Amino acid sequence: MKVLIVYYSMYGHIYKMAQAVAEGVRLVEGVSVDLRRVPETLPETVLEKMGAAGAQKQQTQVPICTVEELGAADAIIFGTPTRFGNMCGQMRQFLDATGSLWLNGALVGKPGSVFTSSNTQHGGQESTILSFHNTLLHQGMVIVGLPYTFQGQMTSAEISGCSPYGASTIAGGDGSRTPSENELAGARFQGQHVAKIAKKLAA
Repeated sequence: MKVLIVYYSMYGHIYKMAQAVAEGVRLVEGVSVDLRRVPETLPETVLEKMGAAGAQKQQTQVPICTVEELGAADAIIFGTPTRFGNMCGQMRQFLDATGSLWLNGALVGKPGSVFTSSNTQHGGQESTILSFHNTLLHQGMVIVGLPYTFQGQMTSAEISGCSPYGASTIAGGDGSRTPSENELAGARFQGQHVAKIAKKLAA
């Protein structure tokens, strides 16, 4: 059994969440996990002006995902930052190249799940995940969210991401906030939850 985590992270927030998701997948016996990033579409000079070049270099050890890897996985968990309530352009461009998978039904019946980040508490986390589901449904995937058995999303003691749609984190207006332990716990829970469902479906 193999779970594939496919993400894009400009400033490193989604990358940290992806690592936590992978930790959760590894808790399920007999399930392995691969971490992949989608291709960058912005020139290096633009990334430098946006202050993102450093975070990008930290992720160079993560291989670039290929469309074929999606078809070979037993489940896929996608991570994307929020861009005006939708997935980022890098992820959209990558998914737009998966027509061959759709044509062959390569993803039909496989669990698909999404996690995200935004600058503010109400910056479109839920709409990003829900709109992402449209693509997964067109591919025939089985949508998996973050159930309320993850008690962390019930907290009112702190400002935190995570919803029944998927794990999420708040980066802050200047991007300086890193994922909290509660948000990372939600990501781990989601990874483990998807891996368990994938294992059941395979059986």
